[in-house]
Amino acid sequence: MGAIIKSARVQRTHRGLLTGLFALALLCLFCARSLLYDVWTLASLPMIWWSHSERFLISSHADGFDLTFANYSADQTSAAPFEDRVPPILHHVAMGGAGAEHHIAKWQDVRQSCIEVHPGWEVHLWTDEKAATFVADHFPELRDMWEGYRYPIQKIDALRYMILYHYGGVILDMDLQCRRALGPLRRFGFVAPAAHPTGFSVGFMMASRRNEFVGAMVRNLDRYNRHWLGLPYPTVMFSTGCHYASTIHAYQRNRTELKVLAGPPGNFRMHSLNGPVSTPIFNHLGSSSWHSYDAAMIVSLGKSKWKGPLMLVVGSAAAFIVIRRARRRRGVRV
Repeated sequence: MGAIIKSARVQRTHRGLLTGLFALALLCLFCARSLLYDVWTLASLPMIWWSHSERFLISSHADGFDLTFANYSADQTSAAPFEDRVPPILHHVAMGGAGAEHHIAKWQDVRQSCIEVHPGWEVHLWTDEKAATFVADHFPELRDMWEGYRYPIQKIDALRYMILYHYGGVILDMDLQCRRALGPLRRFGFVAPAAHPTGFSVGFMMASRRNEFVGAMVRNLDRYNRHWLGLPYPTVMFSTGCHYASTIHAYQRNRTELKVLAGPPGNFRMHSLNGPVSTPIFNHLGSSSWHSYDAAMIVSLGKSKWKGPLMLVVGSAAAFIVIRRARRRRGVRV
């Protein structure tokens, strides 16, 4: 009889323990729900990016647009006879402390090529001092986060979105040499070139002033500001870079006006700016110098046929790392 009673007590204890663990797990999930959602949005990008792509990819069929630019004059600075939705403003960002002056001098001729094919356009060169003043004046709620970014490229990326939202216009990497004017693209409220294998590049973007989508990229900067996987490349890509921007794009309710510039069938990568390359509108003369040893790992995920599951694993790992660090700061071990 005593053994039976003892066994019953053990079973009740086990049930109570399992119930407690289950409740604790639910509580942890509830507390981390925002983080888990963010991880899922980033991890799911390769799976959902191409959904309804016919709506946002610029095409000759849907938009009557010549993707080769052969039918447009090289000096066409306006979208006429269409409305110019993008204001005539060129933005270049040259930040990096003492090294910025060398960067400006190195790419001065390249930058000048874009200025020359857009005569009469307003021109801005965003240096560290000018950028800091701009953020403090127009986005004071983001100032501390912006100044506290771990990597300089994060500050540059975030600044791109803030500049583009506040002014509108065209933002270009310093190493993009213009082969022609960008007027034909001004008919669209937002344009960016397709990236490989997924999403779009942020080294060249055009947008109308106070564009709703660009505003969404600005508003979500704080939400995704995490040290992802503890590595430079995913931290940049998932907090401010192309993967971040493309994720915000993918989760917009209506992506029809958020145009992505790719090539025609058979030459889809015609306008891709991955690495040194020539496109119908640019010569991309540089390459991303901030890529670290971990870049190959992340890029390989996008090329793999298992990219969906692999990104989910990476996202789950990111969630675990962030939760563990947060608990350690509170003195709790997991």
